[in-house]
Amino acid sequence: MAKRDYYEVLGVEKGADENKIKKAYRKKAMKYHPDQNPDNKEAEEKFKEAAEAYDVLSDANKRARYDQMGHRAFEQGGGFGGGAGGMTMEDIMEQFGGMFGGGAGGSFFGGGGGARRQPRGERGSNLRIKVSLTLEEIAAGVTKRIKVKRQKECGTCDGSGAKDASSVSTCTTCGGAGVVRQVRSTFLGQMATTTTCPTCTGSGKMIKANCGTCKGEGRVYDEDTIEVNIPAGVEEGQQLSMRGKGNAGRRGGPAGDLLINIEEKPHEFLQRDGQKLIYDLHLNFADAALGTSVEVPTITGKVKIKIPAGTQSGKIFRLRGKGLPALQAYGTGDQLIHVNLWTPKKLTKEETSLLEQMREMDNFKPKLEKGDKGFFERMKEYFS
Repeated sequence: MAKRDYYEVLGVEKGADENKIKKAYRKKAMKYHPDQNPDNKEAEEKFKEAAEAYDVLSDANKRARYDQMGHRAFEQGGGFGGGAGGMTMEDIMEQFGGMFGGGAGGSFFGGGGGARRQPRGERGSNLRIKVSLTLEEIAAGVTKRIKVKRQKECGTCDGSGAKDASSVSTCTTCGGAGVVRQVRSTFLGQMATTTTCPTCTGSGKMIKANCGTCKGEGRVYDEDTIEVNIPAGVEEGQQLSMRGKGNAGRRGGPAGDLLINIEEKPHEFLQRDGQKLIYDLHLNFADAALGTSVEVPTITGKVKIKIPAGTQSGKIFRLRGKGLPALQAYGTGDQLIHVNLWTPKKLTKEETSLLEQMREMDNFKPKLEKGDKGFFERMKEYFS
């Protein structure tokens, strides 16, 4: 597809001055910015087209060549490459400013100095810890104060790694940008890549004399107490992340993250299955046959439930809402009470005589009534 005239793209006359060109580009860029037009390929292309036009018309030399030769002036490279294909969207944002919300390009869209990338330095490594929680803590959520040994910013040099201000100079490789940019020609056209500067590792600075405390690293090992907020409903094996709470970056680089692995402490009475809690209730034969009331433990204290006469072994009772909450969602699980009949291992003569009499009675012979469900059917029903 033939390229449109750059003046036409920005909507300005051929003799427009620098301020009019800048104002026109700003208007176009604001209108077609990706943040304002998410997932809109047409708007993205117009944004790139406006950036390409502004790159040429805002530069006196490029503009003169364009006025003389048109798009042919850039077909063999030079400047913006005669097309936005040589730069990524991020490159465009960084060079011309935008609404990215970082240090990139703030000058064009509302003040700030320079359109070069803010040097960030070498990022610190992530730090991993394990946090063991009780079911009660998981049910309610909890804040833990945890001591960790990690690399922190050096207090002597404020993370710079330098002995003093006079020991710091701008990196000669990247000019203080923290990144180096390379443009190479491929069969797809000019391709631009931006990588961290190998000389200053992204800090944009070179140090002549190191800080005596951190030996030029900009960070030191120290013990730190961190408050970790654990939301209700977490599970064994889940991993939470706290941004910027890991090891400090080298020479002022951004800190890594703190990764928190969740472990569940075994409960004395309850077992967990997702949001459900399971309790094994052991009843003697008399209580199951005659019926009774019993107390059962829950994560919020004991509750009394009624056992109807004739309760069978394997019966499952449900306590609604006595389970665990879902992580970052609504609703709470139930507690299931699984009935087990307890059989004594040793009997007295009197107990043996009584049971011998009962064994011969017709009512004590097992009779499966129509509609009775087996254990697996009942479990499937309650867990579905």
